[in-house]
Amino acid sequence: MTKKTIANGEALKLAVVGHTNTGKTSILRTLLRDVYFGEVKNEAATTRHVERAQLTDSQTGEVLVALYDTPGLEDASGLMDWLEDNTASRRDGIERLQQFLAADIAQGAERIDGSVYQDYSQEAKVIRQVLASDMAIYVVDAREPVLGKYKDELAILSWAAIPVMPVFNFTDSQDANIDDWQTMLARRNLHISTRFDSVAFEFEDEMHLWQNLATMLTHSEMLEQLMDSRAADWARLYDEANIIIADFLLNVAAFVREINEDDDPMPVLTQMQEAVRQSERTMQNKLLNSYKFYDNAVAATPLELKAYQQDPFDPELLKTYGIRTTSGAAAGALLGLGIDAAALGTTLGLGAALGGLAGGLLSNTSSIADKLTGVKRLYIDPATLTLLATRAMDLLTALRHRGHAATDATQMLYQDDGTTTHSSNPTQSDDAKNDSADNHSITPWPSHKLPSELKKARGKPQWSSLSSGKSELAQSLRMDATWSLANKLEAHKLAGD
Repeated sequence: MTKKTIANGEALKLAVVGHTNTGKTSILRTLLRDVYFGEVKNEAATTRHVERAQLTDSQTGEVLVALYDTPGLEDASGLMDWLEDNTASRRDGIERLQQFLAADIAQGAERIDGSVYQDYSQEAKVIRQVLASDMAIYVVDAREPVLGKYKDELAILSWAAIPVMPVFNFTDSQDANIDDWQTMLARRNLHISTRFDSVAFEFEDEMHLWQNLATMLTHSEMLEQLMDSRAADWARLYDEANIIIADFLLNVAAFVREINEDDDPMPVLTQMQEAVRQSERTMQNKLLNSYKFYDNAVAATPLELKAYQQDPFDPELLKTYGIRTTSGAAAGALLGLGIDAAALGTTLGLGAALGGLAGGLLSNTSSIADKLTGVKRLYIDPATLTLLATRAMDLLTALRHRGHAATDATQMLYQDDGTTTHSSNPTQSDDAKNDSADNHSITPWPSHKLPSELKKARGKPQWSSLSSGKSELAQSLRMDATWSLANKLEAHKLAGD
Protein backbone atom coordinates (compact mmCIF):
# COMPACT_ATOMS: atom_id res chain seq x y z
CA MET A 1 0.00 0.00 0.00
CA THR A 2 1.25 3.49 -0.85
CA LYS A 3 0.65 6.45 1.39
CA LYS A 4 -0.82 9.52 -0.27
CA THR A 5 -0.55 13.09 0.88
CA ILE A 6 -3.65 14.78 2.31
CA ALA A 7 -2.64 18.15 0.92
CA ASN A 8 -4.93 17.67 -2.06
CA GLY A 9 -8.08 17.44 0.04
CA GLU A 10 -8.28 13.69 0.44
CA ALA A 11 -9.67 12.17 3.61
CA LEU A 12 -7.18 11.85 6.45
CA LYS A 13 -6.08 8.24 6.91
CA LEU A 14 -5.80 7.59 10.65
CA ALA A 15 -4.52 4.25 11.96
CA VAL A 16 -5.58 3.23 15.47
CA VAL A 17 -2.82 1.07 16.94
CA GLY A 18 -1.65 -0.26 20.27
CA HIS A 19 -1.03 -3.32 22.38
CA THR A 20 -3.68 -6.01 22.57
CA ASN A 21 -6.70 -5.25 24.77
CA THR A 22 -6.01 -1.54 25.30
CA GLY A 23 -9.42 -0.52 23.95
CA LYS A 24 -8.71 0.44 20.33
CA THR A 25 -12.07 -0.85 19.07
CA SER A 26 -13.78 0.67 22.11
CA ILE A 27 -12.42 4.12 21.27
CA LEU A 28 -13.61 3.73 17.68
CA ARG A 29 -17.08 2.73 18.84
CA THR A 30 -17.37 5.90 20.87
CA LEU A 31 -15.94 8.14 18.14
CA LEU A 32 -18.29 6.57 15.59
CA ARG A 33 -21.27 6.52 18.02
CA ASP A 34 -21.68 2.91 16.89
CA VAL A 35 -22.14 0.13 19.44
CA TYR A 36 -21.87 -2.48 16.68
CA PHE A 37 -18.47 -1.55 15.23
CA GLY A 38 -15.92 -4.34 15.61
CA GLU A 39 -15.85 -6.78 18.48
CA VAL A 40 -15.09 -5.87 22.07
CA LYS A 41 -14.07 -8.55 24.55
CA ASN A 42 -11.94 -8.60 27.67
CA GLU A 43 -9.33 -10.78 26.03
CA ALA A 44 -6.30 -10.37 23.80
CA ALA A 45 -6.31 -10.30 19.99
CA THR A 46 -10.03 -9.75 19.52
CA THR A 47 -9.43 -7.76 16.31
CA ARG A 48 -7.70 -10.06 13.81
CA HIS A 49 -7.92 -7.91 10.68
CA VAL A 50 -7.79 -4.24 9.79
CA GLU A 51 -11.30 -2.74 9.79
CA ARG A 52 -12.12 0.56 8.11
CA ALA A 53 -14.67 3.15 9.22
CA GLN A 54 -15.19 6.77 8.26
CA LEU A 55 -16.30 10.10 9.69
CA THR A 56 -18.18 12.43 7.37
CA ASP A 57 -19.45 15.98 7.26
CA SER A 58 -23.11 15.59 8.23
CA GLN A 59 -24.12 18.43 5.93
CA THR A 60 -22.21 17.55 2.77
CA GLY A 61 -21.62 13.81 3.21
CA GLU A 62 -17.92 14.35 2.45
CA VAL A 63 -15.62 11.74 4.00
CA LEU A 64 -13.21 13.67 6.23
CA VAL A 65 -11.40 10.95 8.18
CA ALA A 66 -10.89 7.28 7.37
CA LEU A 67 -10.26 5.31 10.58
CA TYR A 68 -8.44 1.98 10.55
CA ASP A 69 -8.86 -0.38 13.49
CA THR A 70 -5.79 -2.60 13.58
CA PRO A 71 -4.99 -5.86 15.39
CA GLY A 72 -3.17 -5.63 18.68
CA LEU A 73 0.61 -5.65 18.80
CA GLU A 74 1.32 -8.92 20.59
CA ASP A 75 5.10 -9.32 20.62
CA ALA A 76 6.81 -6.04 19.78
CA SER A 77 9.87 -7.00 21.79
CA GLY A 78 10.36 -10.17 19.76
CA LEU A 79 9.84 -8.23 16.53
CA MET A 80 12.37 -5.62 17.63
CA ASP A 81 14.91 -8.40 18.23
CA TRP A 82 14.23 -9.75 14.74
CA LEU A 83 14.63 -6.31 13.19
CA GLU A 84 17.91 -5.71 15.01
CA ASP A 85 19.23 -9.10 13.88
CA ASN A 86 17.98 -9.07 10.31
CA THR A 87 17.95 -5.47 9.07
CA ALA A 88 20.79 -3.01 8.68
CA SER A 89 20.89 -0.19 11.22
CA ARG A 90 22.27 2.11 8.51
CA ARG A 91 18.94 1.94 6.70
CA ASP A 92 16.10 4.29 7.62
CA GLY A 93 13.10 3.05 9.55
CA ILE A 94 10.75 2.67 6.59
CA GLU A 95 13.29 0.57 4.69
CA ARG A 96 13.76 -1.72 7.70
CA LEU A 97 10.01 -2.15 8.12
CA GLN A 98 9.58 -2.87 4.42
CA GLN A 99 12.31 -5.50 4.65
CA PHE A 100 10.39 -7.12 7.49
CA LEU A 101 7.15 -7.08 5.48
CA ALA A 102 8.89 -8.83 2.59
CA ALA A 103 10.21 -11.62 4.85
CA ASP A 104 8.46 -14.95 5.25
CA ILE A 105 8.07 -14.34 8.98
CA ALA A 106 5.60 -11.52 8.25
CA GLN A 107 3.33 -13.90 6.32
CA GLY A 108 2.72 -16.41 9.10
CA ALA A 109 4.37 -18.80 11.55
CA GLU A 110 7.94 -19.84 10.84
CA ARG A 111 9.94 -22.55 12.57
CA ILE A 112 13.09 -21.25 14.22
CA ASP A 113 15.92 -23.61 15.34
CA GLY A 114 13.82 -26.65 14.55
CA SER A 115 11.35 -26.23 17.42
CA VAL A 116 10.22 -22.65 18.15
CA TYR A 117 7.55 -20.95 16.03
CA GLN A 118 7.52 -17.20 15.49
CA ASP A 119 4.43 -15.54 14.04
CA TYR A 120 4.47 -11.81 13.36
CA SER A 121 1.61 -11.76 10.86
CA GLN A 122 -0.50 -9.62 13.21
CA GLU A 123 2.31 -7.10 13.64
CA ALA A 124 2.73 -7.10 9.85
CA LYS A 125 -0.92 -6.10 9.36
CA VAL A 126 -0.43 -3.19 11.74
CA ILE A 127 2.80 -2.00 10.10
CA ARG A 128 1.33 -2.20 6.59
CA GLN A 129 -1.57 -0.01 7.65
CA VAL A 130 0.63 2.46 9.50
CA LEU A 131 2.86 2.86 6.44
CA ALA A 132 -0.23 3.53 4.32
CA SER A 133 -1.67 6.07 6.78
CA ASP A 134 -1.14 9.79 7.28
CA MET A 135 -0.87 9.51 11.05
CA ALA A 136 -1.63 7.16 13.92
CA ILE A 137 -3.02 7.26 17.41
CA TYR A 138 -1.37 4.90 19.85
CA VAL A 139 -3.95 3.73 22.39
CA VAL A 140 -2.67 3.35 25.94
CA ASP A 141 -4.53 1.58 28.73
CA ALA A 142 -3.86 4.18 31.42
CA ARG A 143 -4.19 1.48 34.09
CA GLU A 144 -1.13 -0.37 32.78
CA PRO A 145 2.37 0.24 34.14
CA VAL A 146 5.06 1.40 31.71
CA LEU A 147 6.73 -1.79 30.47
CA GLY A 148 9.53 -2.52 28.02
CA LYS A 149 7.17 -4.02 25.43
CA TYR A 150 5.34 -0.68 25.14
CA LYS A 151 8.63 1.15 24.60
CA ASP A 152 9.46 -1.29 21.80
CA GLU A 153 6.05 -0.73 20.20
CA LEU A 154 6.62 3.02 20.12
CA ALA A 155 10.13 2.58 18.72
CA ILE A 156 8.83 0.42 15.85
CA LEU A 157 5.98 2.84 15.12
CA SER A 158 8.44 5.76 15.03
CA TRP A 159 10.23 4.08 12.11
CA ALA A 160 7.12 4.60 9.95
CA ALA A 161 7.94 8.34 9.90
CA ILE A 162 4.37 9.54 10.43
CA PRO A 163 2.99 11.56 13.37
CA VAL A 164 1.99 9.30 16.26
CA MET A 165 -0.12 10.61 19.13
CA PRO A 166 -0.65 8.58 22.31
CA VAL A 167 -4.26 8.48 23.52
CA PHE A 168 -4.95 7.45 27.11
CA ASN A 169 -7.98 5.20 27.52
CA PHE A 170 -9.71 4.24 30.80
CA THR A 171 -8.54 7.49 32.37
CA ASP A 172 -11.50 7.48 34.78
CA SER A 173 -9.88 4.59 36.67
CA GLN A 174 -8.29 5.24 40.04
CA ASP A 175 -5.41 3.02 38.90
CA ALA A 176 -4.37 5.33 36.04
CA ASN A 177 -0.61 5.81 35.64
CA ILE A 178 -0.68 8.77 33.29
CA ASP A 179 2.22 10.67 34.89
CA ASP A 180 4.59 7.71 34.47
CA TRP A 181 3.48 7.27 30.87
CA GLN A 182 3.96 10.93 30.02
CA THR A 183 7.49 10.86 31.43
CA MET A 184 8.35 7.88 29.23
CA LEU A 185 6.70 9.44 26.17
CA ALA A 186 8.59 12.71 26.60
CA ARG A 187 11.89 10.80 26.57
CA ARG A 188 10.84 9.48 23.16
CA ASN A 189 10.04 12.97 21.91
CA LEU A 190 6.29 12.35 22.08
CA HIS A 191 5.13 15.51 23.81
CA ILE A 192 1.58 15.68 22.46
CA SER A 193 -0.93 13.25 23.94
CA THR A 194 -4.55 13.32 24.95
CA ARG A 195 -7.10 11.61 27.17
CA PHE A 196 -10.14 9.91 25.73
CA ASP A 197 -12.09 7.50 27.91
CA SER A 198 -14.24 5.24 25.74
CA VAL A 199 -16.62 4.45 28.63
CA ALA A 200 -16.83 7.68 30.65
CA PHE A 201 -17.20 9.94 27.62
CA GLU A 202 -16.60 13.68 27.53
CA PHE A 203 -17.25 15.54 24.28
CA GLU A 204 -14.54 18.07 25.16
CA ASP A 205 -12.04 15.20 25.25
CA GLU A 206 -13.00 14.27 21.72
CA MET A 207 -12.49 17.85 20.58
CA HIS A 208 -9.08 17.91 22.26
CA LEU A 209 -8.18 14.70 20.43
CA TRP A 210 -8.89 16.23 17.02
CA GLN A 211 -7.27 19.54 17.98
CA ASN A 212 -4.06 17.83 19.09
CA LEU A 213 -3.94 15.76 15.93
CA ALA A 214 -4.42 18.93 13.87
CA THR A 215 -1.35 20.54 15.47
CA MET A 216 0.76 17.66 14.15
CA LEU A 217 -0.23 18.16 10.50
CA THR A 218 0.96 20.64 7.89
CA HIS A 219 -2.46 20.53 6.26
CA SER A 220 -5.18 20.25 8.91
CA GLU A 221 -8.17 21.50 6.91
CA MET A 222 -9.98 18.14 7.06
CA LEU A 223 -9.69 17.93 10.84
CA GLU A 224 -10.80 21.52 11.27
CA GLN A 225 -13.85 20.83 9.10
CA LEU A 226 -14.52 17.67 11.10
CA MET A 227 -14.38 19.56 14.41
CA ASP A 228 -16.83 22.17 13.15
CA SER A 229 -19.21 19.47 11.91
CA ARG A 230 -19.01 17.38 15.10
CA ALA A 231 -19.53 20.41 17.36
CA ALA A 232 -22.58 21.51 15.35
CA ASP A 233 -24.02 17.99 15.41
CA TRP A 234 -23.49 17.69 19.18
CA ALA A 235 -25.26 20.99 19.84
CA ARG A 236 -28.13 20.11 17.50
CA LEU A 237 -28.54 16.73 19.18
CA TYR A 238 -28.83 18.41 22.58
CA ASP A 239 -31.46 20.84 21.29
CA GLU A 240 -33.48 17.96 19.83
CA ALA A 241 -33.22 15.98 23.07
CA ASN A 242 -34.59 18.89 25.11
CA ILE A 243 -37.48 19.18 22.65
CA ILE A 244 -38.24 15.48 23.09
CA ILE A 245 -38.34 15.92 26.88
CA ALA A 246 -40.40 19.12 26.76
CA ASP A 247 -42.91 17.58 24.36
CA PHE A 248 -43.32 14.56 26.64
CA LEU A 249 -43.85 16.73 29.73
CA LEU A 250 -46.49 18.88 28.03
CA ASN A 251 -48.27 15.79 26.76
CA VAL A 252 -48.47 14.45 30.31
CA ALA A 253 -49.32 17.80 31.90
CA ALA A 254 -52.32 18.25 29.58
CA PHE A 255 -53.54 14.71 30.28
CA VAL A 256 -57.00 14.87 31.91
CA ARG A 257 -59.82 12.42 32.50
CA GLU A 258 -63.34 13.34 33.60
CA ILE A 259 -65.53 11.22 35.84
CA ASN A 260 -68.84 11.76 37.59
CA GLU A 261 -68.69 13.01 41.13
CA ASP A 262 -69.92 9.73 42.58
CA ASP A 263 -67.65 7.48 40.50
CA ASP A 264 -64.78 5.56 42.02
CA PRO A 265 -61.64 7.31 40.65
CA MET A 266 -59.27 4.40 41.27
CA PRO A 267 -59.82 2.52 37.95
CA VAL A 268 -59.30 5.76 36.02
CA LEU A 269 -56.24 6.67 38.07
CA THR A 270 -54.76 3.24 37.33
CA GLN A 271 -55.34 3.71 33.60
CA MET A 272 -53.76 7.16 33.69
CA GLN A 273 -50.71 5.89 35.52
CA GLU A 274 -50.14 3.16 32.95
CA ALA A 275 -50.53 5.62 30.08
CA VAL A 276 -47.88 7.87 31.65
CA ARG A 277 -45.52 4.93 32.17
CA GLN A 278 -45.79 3.96 28.52
CA SER A 279 -45.33 7.57 27.43
CA GLU A 280 -42.19 7.91 29.54
CA ARG A 281 -40.74 4.73 28.08
CA THR A 282 -41.41 6.03 24.56
CA MET A 283 -39.66 9.28 25.42
CA GLN A 284 -36.69 7.40 26.89
CA ASN A 285 -36.35 5.28 23.77
CA LYS A 286 -36.38 8.40 21.59
CA LEU A 287 -33.48 9.78 23.61
CA LEU A 288 -31.60 6.49 23.38
CA ASN A 289 -32.07 6.35 19.63
CA SER A 290 -31.02 9.99 19.21
CA TYR A 291 -27.69 9.22 20.86
CA LYS A 292 -27.46 5.87 19.04
CA PHE A 293 -27.88 3.64 22.05
CA TYR A 294 -30.19 0.82 21.09
CA ASP A 295 -31.70 -2.12 22.91
CA ASN A 296 -29.18 -4.83 22.06
CA ALA A 297 -26.79 -7.31 23.57
CA VAL A 298 -23.68 -5.35 22.58
CA ALA A 299 -23.70 -2.41 24.97
CA ALA A 300 -25.47 -1.61 28.20
CA THR A 301 -27.52 1.57 28.40
CA PRO A 302 -28.42 3.80 31.35
CA LEU A 303 -31.99 2.46 31.15
CA GLU A 304 -30.66 -0.79 32.58
CA LEU A 305 -29.85 1.03 35.80
CA LYS A 306 -32.28 0.96 38.66
CA ALA A 307 -32.63 4.74 38.60
CA TYR A 308 -34.47 4.56 35.28
CA GLN A 309 -36.35 1.31 35.80
CA GLN A 310 -38.17 2.43 38.93
CA ASP A 311 -41.90 3.05 38.56
CA PRO A 312 -42.53 6.83 38.47
CA PHE A 313 -45.52 6.19 40.75
CA ASP A 314 -43.53 4.24 43.31
CA PRO A 315 -44.35 5.83 46.70
CA GLU A 316 -40.65 5.87 47.62
CA LEU A 317 -39.44 7.54 44.44
CA LEU A 318 -40.60 11.06 45.33
CA LYS A 319 -38.74 10.70 48.62
CA THR A 320 -35.62 9.51 46.79
CA TYR A 321 -35.64 12.65 44.69
CA GLY A 322 -36.57 14.80 47.67
CA ILE A 323 -39.65 16.17 45.88
CA ARG A 324 -42.55 17.47 47.97
CA THR A 325 -46.16 17.26 46.86
CA THR A 326 -48.42 20.28 46.82
CA SER A 327 -51.50 18.48 48.02
CA GLY A 328 -50.31 16.43 50.91
CA ALA A 329 -47.36 14.06 50.92
CA ALA A 330 -49.41 10.94 51.49
CA ALA A 331 -51.77 11.59 48.60
CA GLY A 332 -48.98 12.45 46.20
CA ALA A 333 -46.84 9.51 47.19
CA LEU A 334 -49.77 7.11 47.00
CA LEU A 335 -51.16 8.13 43.65
CA GLY A 336 -48.74 10.32 41.80
CA LEU A 337 -51.91 11.99 40.64
CA GLY A 338 -53.82 14.56 42.57
CA ILE A 339 -55.04 18.02 43.27
CA ASP A 340 -53.62 21.30 42.07
CA ALA A 341 -55.85 24.15 43.18
CA ALA A 342 -53.78 26.59 41.15
CA ALA A 343 -54.41 24.74 37.87
CA LEU A 344 -56.77 27.33 36.45
CA GLY A 345 -59.42 26.43 38.99
CA THR A 346 -60.26 23.16 37.27
CA THR A 347 -59.04 20.57 39.74
CA LEU A 348 -61.51 18.31 41.43
CA GLY A 349 -62.29 16.87 44.75
CA LEU A 350 -60.34 13.67 45.03
CA GLY A 351 -60.52 13.85 48.78
CA ALA A 352 -64.26 13.16 48.86
CA ALA A 353 -64.02 10.50 46.18
CA LEU A 354 -61.27 8.61 47.92
CA GLY A 355 -63.07 8.80 51.23
CA GLY A 356 -60.97 7.95 54.21
CA LEU A 357 -57.94 7.18 52.05
CA ALA A 358 -56.99 10.81 51.48
CA GLY A 359 -59.52 12.38 53.81
CA GLY A 360 -58.22 15.35 55.74
CA LEU A 361 -55.24 15.81 53.43
CA LEU A 362 -56.89 18.03 50.86
CA SER A 363 -58.34 20.96 52.73
CA ASN A 364 -59.45 22.82 49.61
CA THR A 365 -61.39 19.89 48.14
CA SER A 366 -64.92 20.71 49.21
CA SER A 367 -64.96 24.32 48.02
CA ILE A 368 -63.62 23.31 44.62
CA ALA A 369 -65.94 20.36 44.25
CA ASP A 370 -68.96 22.52 45.04
CA LYS A 371 -68.20 24.68 42.02
CA LEU A 372 -67.80 21.85 39.54
CA THR A 373 -71.41 20.71 39.39
CA GLY A 374 -70.83 17.04 39.78
CA VAL A 375 -67.92 16.55 37.36
CA LYS A 376 -64.40 15.68 38.46
CA ARG A 377 -61.28 16.10 36.36
CA LEU A 378 -58.20 14.07 37.21
CA TYR A 379 -54.71 15.42 36.40
CA ILE A 380 -51.12 14.33 36.92
CA ASP A 381 -49.83 15.79 40.16
CA PRO A 382 -47.22 18.62 39.90
CA ALA A 383 -44.82 16.61 42.04
CA THR A 384 -44.97 13.74 39.57
CA LEU A 385 -44.43 16.12 36.65
CA THR A 386 -41.35 17.44 38.44
CA LEU A 387 -40.11 13.90 39.03
CA LEU A 388 -40.62 12.97 35.36
CA ALA A 389 -38.74 16.10 34.26
CA THR A 390 -35.85 15.47 36.64
CA ARG A 391 -35.50 11.85 35.63
CA ALA A 392 -35.62 12.68 31.92
CA MET A 393 -32.89 15.30 32.32
CA ASP A 394 -30.80 12.85 34.34
CA LEU A 395 -31.10 10.34 31.50
CA LEU A 396 -30.04 12.95 28.96
CA THR A 397 -26.98 13.77 31.07
CA ALA A 398 -26.13 10.06 31.32
CA LEU A 399 -26.36 9.60 27.55
CA ARG A 400 -24.11 12.60 26.89
CA HIS A 401 -21.41 11.19 29.18
CA ARG A 402 -21.57 7.51 28.30
CA GLY A 403 -19.27 6.02 25.71
CA HIS A 404 -20.55 3.52 23.18
CA ALA A 405 -18.04 0.98 24.43
CA ALA A 406 -19.76 0.63 27.81
CA THR A 407 -20.71 -3.04 28.09
CA ASP A 408 -21.74 -3.07 31.74
CA ALA A 409 -24.70 -1.21 33.21
CA THR A 410 -22.58 -0.42 36.29
CA GLN A 411 -19.94 1.39 34.21
CA MET A 412 -21.26 4.79 35.13
CA LEU A 413 -19.85 8.17 34.53
CA TYR A 414 -19.63 10.01 37.79
CA GLN A 415 -17.75 9.31 40.96
CA ASP A 416 -20.74 8.66 43.17
CA ASP A 417 -22.43 5.43 44.16
CA GLY A 418 -22.63 4.13 40.58
CA THR A 419 -26.40 4.10 40.37
CA THR A 420 -27.44 7.72 39.88
CA THR A 421 -26.39 10.76 37.91
CA HIS A 422 -27.45 13.35 40.48
CA SER A 423 -25.28 16.21 41.63
CA SER A 424 -25.79 19.40 43.55
CA ASN A 425 -26.33 22.72 41.82
CA PRO A 426 -24.94 25.86 43.47
CA THR A 427 -27.18 28.10 41.34
CA GLN A 428 -30.39 26.35 42.35
CA SER A 429 -33.10 28.32 44.10
CA ASP A 430 -33.69 27.70 47.81
CA ASP A 431 -37.05 26.05 47.08
CA ALA A 432 -35.49 23.69 44.56
CA LYS A 433 -32.63 22.93 46.97
CA ASN A 434 -35.15 21.99 49.64
CA ASP A 435 -36.95 19.78 47.14
CA SER A 436 -33.72 17.92 46.37
CA ALA A 437 -32.03 17.99 49.76
CA ASP A 438 -32.32 14.24 50.35
CA ASN A 439 -30.07 13.13 47.48
CA HIS A 440 -28.65 16.23 45.81
CA SER A 441 -30.71 15.69 42.67
CA ILE A 442 -31.20 18.75 40.50
CA THR A 443 -34.87 19.43 40.01
CA PRO A 444 -35.49 21.87 37.19
CA TRP A 445 -38.02 23.75 39.31
CA PRO A 446 -39.69 23.47 42.73
CA SER A 447 -42.61 21.06 42.51
CA HIS A 448 -45.08 23.79 43.54
CA LYS A 449 -43.82 26.22 40.87
CA LEU A 450 -44.39 24.57 37.53
CA PRO A 451 -43.20 26.48 34.44
CA SER A 452 -45.85 28.59 32.77
CA GLU A 453 -45.96 26.20 29.79
CA LEU A 454 -46.93 23.26 31.99
CA LYS A 455 -49.47 25.33 33.91
CA LYS A 456 -51.05 26.35 30.63
CA ALA A 457 -51.07 22.75 29.42
CA ARG A 458 -53.14 21.70 32.42
CA GLY A 459 -55.98 23.79 30.98
CA LYS A 460 -55.50 22.47 27.43
CA PRO A 461 -56.61 18.82 27.30
CA GLN A 462 -56.55 18.99 23.49
CA TRP A 463 -52.75 19.27 23.74
CA SER A 464 -52.47 15.70 25.04
CA SER A 465 -52.64 12.63 22.85
CA LEU A 466 -53.19 10.71 26.08
CA SER A 467 -56.50 12.56 26.46
CA SER A 468 -57.60 12.85 22.83
CA GLY A 469 -55.86 9.94 21.12
CA LYS A 470 -54.98 12.34 18.26
CA SER A 471 -51.21 12.29 18.41
CA GLU A 472 -50.26 14.51 15.44
CA LEU A 473 -52.93 17.12 16.13
CA ALA A 474 -52.08 17.30 19.83
CA GLN A 475 -48.38 17.63 19.08
CA SER A 476 -48.96 20.46 16.61
CA LEU A 477 -51.15 22.33 19.10
CA ARG A 478 -48.47 22.25 21.81
CA MET A 479 -45.55 22.92 19.45
CA ASP A 480 -44.92 26.54 20.45
CA ALA A 481 -45.06 25.64 24.13
CA THR A 482 -42.67 22.74 23.46
CA TRP A 483 -40.02 25.06 22.02
CA SER A 484 -40.43 27.51 24.88
CA LEU A 485 -40.18 24.82 27.57
CA ALA A 486 -37.19 23.18 25.82
CA ASN A 487 -35.33 26.48 25.98
CA LYS A 488 -36.02 26.70 29.72
CA LEU A 489 -34.79 23.14 30.25
CA GLU A 490 -31.58 23.88 28.36
CA ALA A 491 -31.05 27.16 30.20
CA HIS A 492 -31.53 25.37 33.53
CA LYS A 493 -28.94 22.75 32.61
CA LEU A 494 -26.41 25.32 31.44
CA ALA A 495 -26.85 27.22 34.70
CA GLY A 496 -26.05 24.06 36.64
CA ASP A 497 -22.91 23.16 34.65
